Amino acid sequence: MPSHYRSAVLFTFALGLALYVAYLVRDVLLLVYVSALFAVVISPGIRIVRRIHIGKWRPSRGLSILIILVFGLGLLGLLLAFVIPPIYRDAEALATAWPQHLAALSQKIRSFPFARNLDPGIVRQHAATAIGGALGVFTTLAGGLLGFFSFLILTAYFVVDGERAFDWAVSLVPREHQSRLRMTLVRAESRMRLWLVGQGALMLILGTLTLIVFGFLGIKYFYALAVFAGVTNFIPIIGPLASFALSAVVAALESPGKLLAVVIFYVAYQQVESAFLTPRIMKSTVDLPALAVIIALAIGGSLAGILGALIAVPSAALAAVLIDEYVVKKNSPAAVRK
Repeated sequence: MPSHYRSAVLFTFALGLALYVAYLVRDVLLLVYVSALFAVVISPGIRIVRRIHIGKWRPSRGLSILIILVFGLGLLGLLLAFVIPPIYRDAEALATAWPQHLAALSQKIRSFPFARNLDPGIVRQHAATAIGGALGVFTTLAGGLLGFFSFLILTAYFVVDGERAFDWAVSLVPREHQSRLRMTLVRAESRMRLWLVGQGALMLILGTLTLIVFGFLGIKYFYALAVFAGVTNFIPIIGPLASFALSAVVAALESPGKLLAVVIFYVAYQQVESAFLTPRIMKSTVDLPALAVIIALAIGGSLAGILGALIAVPSAALAAVLIDEYVVKKNSPAAVRK
């Protein structure tokens, strides 16, 4: 067998083996990828802290990381002391009372003339499946403590040693392509970071407004509903729909007036977000069409559930930058003329 055929066979075998091993450890690889993604967001914070100086003294990279860590732990402590208890009480009460809420909801639905022949069991089954999946976000977040701490450790390592890991990854490609790949990945990194920061701002805005408005309206479980609205807003399109559905059901069980108020609030917020907040916060971020976002969410959710949906859009942004650099530009008329 000629040497080039033997090399091709060995390469194909090695590639297939690598893909098989990657499939076996896909959960670990997903955790590593998410950690690297969030390290991209945190890294600029370290550069900001390092700009602080007292006379000729400036904090080192390690001290900057320690300052950010202490600040984050302090913020987490405040959350645990003042914010988490009412949220936990609301979430626990909502989960405990949910069967009774479903029974009351099915009775209200059957009071309408067109729904008198509707089986209440079917209503409870479908409502429990839909809302139970939504409430499962809290269970998933609370039950993954080991994965969460592993995520924190990996993120810290990426922050500390991310540049060397990045240089090593780029060095795997031929030398003549390294400069172009490095510039492309840096551009993708900036785009992903801006999207993550912007999406975090939108999460905070929706969660805060929901807390204020629902608290003013006196809607039950408004602490838990506000957290759910903020967290799920990280997932474009699907997240706001899920939070609206849960809030509308809870409000409908109290009074038609509160249901109408919830509908007006979400409609008004979506108008403000789409017309004012998103264009200004996301002006220079992913710039992906809505169809691409929906496809990315569907693929991410199918492959890795909630976590896959969370990272779907920034991953699509990375893919868009790579396609733009290596496919679109390569086949553009200007490139052909050259």
